Amino acid sequence: MPDSHRRCPGVLLLVLLGLIACPPATDDHAGMGGEEPGQAVPTRSLLLMPDDPAWHEAAPDSFHVAFETSQGRFVIHARRSWALVGADRFYNLVRHGYYDDSRFYRVVEGFIAQFGLAGDPAATAVWLQRTIADDPVRESNLRGRIAYAMTGPDTRATQVYINLIDNVRLDSAGFAPFGEVVDGMEVVDRLHAGYGEDAGGGVRAGNQGRIIAEGNAHLDRDFPLLDRIISARILR
Repeated sequence: MPDSHRRCPGVLLLVLLGLIACPPATDDHAGMGGEEPGQAVPTRSLLLMPDDPAWHEAAPDSFHVAFETSQGRFVIHARRSWALVGADRFYNLVRHGYYDDSRFYRVVEGFIAQFGLAGDPAATAVWLQRTIADDPVRESNLRGRIAYAMTGPDTRATQVYINLIDNVRLDSAGFAPFGEVVDGMEVVDRLHAGYGEDAGGGVRAGNQGRIIAEGNAHLDRDFPLLDRIISARILR
């Protein structure tokens, strides 16, 4: 699954996973406004220094991230109580600009929309093996929820996917959602899905090597209809 969605149970499911909800109208949206005060200004130099202490800040218990894309804006509400390790990694990747100017390189209709390889291949090279420990699966992979792609235990790094439908079969394979789209799911639904698995189906599918090596240069040349992440920012 979040690598390839061929129908295989058990261990084969993990092989396919690839290198791989609707909130209350009150508390979940409280305080959503502009960018977080004092949010780090993205710099390429920091992206290439994964051991800098700036990458290890604990996230707030709950935070919102606004994604500006070529299809419009959507907002993710992340919760540490759902998946603490994953939420902390996502928070720091966002606040330091890792996802800015990258592509939705794997959008499979009726399945997932995946992103998380940096537009700059130098940044991807630095973070590719910077994996984090697994979180227990506390929430289900329902439509609109976001989790990390992975190849097996403790292999999550930067790639994430948004469920386009209820993918509850991913729960038993260890995919732990850490947040959900709370505004703009119609934007996610509009992301270009015409390339399916061809643009970046996963390391195990053999389709991510050129993205890793060439970044946006490859995707923009060979898959020009892919939608773009313009920026991702923490909201107040």
